[in-house]
Amino acid sequence: MLGNFQQSQLRIEIAASASAIGDSLLRPAQLEKWLLGQRFNPGMPEEIYQGFQFTSWTGPVSIHHKVDVVQSNCLRLLLSGGIDGFHEWYWGEGWVQSRLEGISMLPINLGQTLSLLSLRQFLAQERKQ
Repeated sequence: MLGNFQQSQLRIEIAASASAIGDSLLRPAQLEKWLLGQRFNPGMPEEIYQGFQFTSWTGPVSIHHKVDVVQSNCLRLLLSGGIDGFHEWYWGEGWVQSRLEGISMLPINLGQTLSLLSLRQFLAQERKQ
């Protein structure tokens, strides 16, 4: 894999319940609504489960995901392709934390920051409805 080793850890406050945050991360139909600029392969399940594998695309760059851990408050994805590494999510009442490490030519910190802000905005809009 070409690129640089990068790591990023971000935690933000979100005005949402732990279950709403979890649904936004574990349900592909919800993921597609807030994870802007990414496409997923068709046939995604209703909810992500351990061992499930899928591919997402950011423009022409594909990233293969293998779900390593799924629990009521965490998700760990093993990544290959556009990013070789892992992405961990942890959440609770009013907060979400993301840790991303890998080798990539993509600016992973920028993408991670934009994703967390998009998640926050999506959950704020869902709460108003």
